[in-house]
Amino acid sequence: MTNSLNNTARLLGAGLRALLALTLVTGVLYPLAVTGVAQGLFHHQANGSEIRTDGRVAGSSLIGQQGYDLDHFQPRPAHGLGRNTLNTRYDLVVSGATNLSADNEVLVRQVEEARARVIRDNSVPGHTVKPSQVPADAVTSSGSGLDPDISPAYARLQVHRVAQRNGLPVARVERLVRDHTRGRTLGFMGEPRVNVLQLNVALDELSDEGPADPAS
Repeated sequence: MTNSLNNTARLLGAGLRALLALTLVTGVLYPLAVTGVAQGLFHHQANGSEIRTDGRVAGSSLIGQQGYDLDHFQPRPAHGLGRNTLNTRYDLVVSGATNLSADNEVLVRQVEEARARVIRDNSVPGHTVKPSQVPADAVTSSGSGLDPDISPAYARLQVHRVAQRNGLPVARVERLVRDHTRGRTLGFMGEPRVNVLQLNVALDELSDEGPADPAS
């Protein structure tokens, strides 16, 4: 009987020591190490890839935003976004795709309406946008509805409107787009892209500088 109690006590003691050791290693030391490495080597990414302007967070470079006025560059459409209907305490946006087939009448109508809107909004005096100039990402949603990037072609299509509405030379806005165009990841993955939030933050900073030499 005594041996049985001793064995039980020994096993419980060993289990408790193992629990404490694993808790210390996996629950304290490992998270601290990972957090320290992330903050030291990847500080921007570890903190949500935040983009700041005027001392405040404008958003994340990883998440697309809707609601820009026509003074700014427009993102991709986001028809796949929805609202959470189960949580009544918070107004949450649910990301997702439309899941509509290519010949679905709703999708076809959305694309046609988006193309007409892009042509109308970006045709300014002296510059008319043709239907053939409208790229696919200007009229279709991404898989998540939260794509933060647009194609360089869509960004260039918006240059004349943005320049006119902000009183800026077209050449300066074109250069702004070029400066914010990123190539393929590692030179071969994905497509060239422009981050809309970063581009619009730079545009606001450029507009705040006031009128400049049209030749610049």
